[in-house]
Amino acid sequence: MDNLPDGYQEIVDFGMLAYVIPLETYPKTYNGHPFMYAALASQKRHMAVYLMNIYGNTETEQWFTEAYRASGKRLDMGKSCVRFKSLDDLPVELVGQAIAKTSPAEYIQIYEDSRKRFKS
Repeated sequence: MDNLPDGYQEIVDFGMLAYVIPLETYPKTYNGHPFMYAALASQKRHMAVYLMNIYGNTETEQWFTEAYRASGKRLDMGKSCVRFKSLDDLPVELVGQAIAKTSPAEYIQIYEDSRKRFKS
């Protein structure tokens, strides 16, 4: 929570510990749930941290993947999820830096800009 910018809220959503922009702040979500920013989940064969600001921003994604590889740890990443088997496999400080990188206002802007590309 030390790295989480002001304006995000910790909840449990979709069975995950999630950090979201509350509906009171941003009610225009496509699914009626608070707007998810980051989450932590335990899957059958791995754990995953979801970093939506990395998925939504090419610059942030490039910074993150380069810094992750420089950490010497193996990167197993989907679009927004970083999969790992134990905390020793995860550069925790880098994840904290990634979470601290985007304010709620910036994240909302990234999302709204991405939605404009899909409208006709």
